[in-house]
Amino acid sequence: MQTTQTDRVHLPQTLEPRNPGMALDLDWVMRATANRSAIERRAATLPGRRSVKKEHQAAWLCRAITCIDLTTLAGDDTVGRVNRLCAKARQPVRADLLEVLGMDGLTVGAVCVYHDMVEAAVAALDGSGIPVAAVSTGFPAGLSPFHLRVAEIEESVKAGAAEIDIVISRRHVLTGNWQALYDEMRAFRAACGEAHVKAILATGELGTLQNVARASLVCMMAGADFIKTSTGKESVNATLPVSLVMIRAIREFHEATGYRVGYKPAGGISKAKDALVYLALIKEELGDRWLQNDLFRFGASSLLGDIERQLEHHVTGAYSASWRHAIG
Repeated sequence: MQTTQTDRVHLPQTLEPRNPGMALDLDWVMRATANRSAIERRAATLPGRRSVKKEHQAAWLCRAITCIDLTTLAGDDTVGRVNRLCAKARQPVRADLLEVLGMDGLTVGAVCVYHDMVEAAVAALDGSGIPVAAVSTGFPAGLSPFHLRVAEIEESVKAGAAEIDIVISRRHVLTGNWQALYDEMRAFRAACGEAHVKAILATGELGTLQNVARASLVCMMAGADFIKTSTGKESVNATLPVSLVMIRAIREFHEATGYRVGYKPAGGISKAKDALVYLALIKEELGDRWLQNDLFRFGASSLLGDIERQLEHHVTGAYSASWRHAIG
């Protein structure tokens, strides 16, 4: 994984034509399969085969920061906590470290909150250019009445959310009811309007990698702007094998339609070294275009703290205590 001078700057978001969706192609969906043993062998090679050091590692970690959806999804969230999180989103790394790194102006990709905190986050991020993402549709289980899930999307958009992270009904995947999943996703996409929609598959609850591949395709056919692994609340969240399946579905969809769909691994990604592995996977499977934050995000609450700690080590040569890099 090489680096260039452009890796050292916070690239502006590049506007891709939105994926408009297409008619449900069940023949295409049913052709999707997944060879678990081959996928797991490929995923197992990644951590050992790709390594970046020194200034190259610092550049890639700065790139990772620009792709973070800085998240708080706790039952005890308060406006004060969200304000602190938004301040961290604006200034994710200490100013003196960024000055040495030549990375002034670095920010995260978005701030992700529950609906009740959308207005507070929008106010706190005013003028920053950082979008607010809202989890919706009965997150995390997605089992509230359908009309309420649609209304929740509409209310979050009205409150100022520029991105909506929806959860699909897992039962549609588990029972093979692809038409129901498609219709649900189309309705959610319509309710989002101009806001971009990330479809959370909750892959840890879908049973098989084949189901993950098919659900990915159906959601993209229905107009998803991003597909996302997990809510972060399941017992199994983002993994490299699941990511490989979803990323290859994205590549196949792009080759067939010309539309680029984004990818968001979420849940359990808390170490800087893990972020580097995911970036390497994206670069190898999808190419450099997907390394910009309009097409790739990390869903994370603690990843930023470890990245900042690694950047301080790069600048000073010493590791600091993790408590010195609190998120919010």
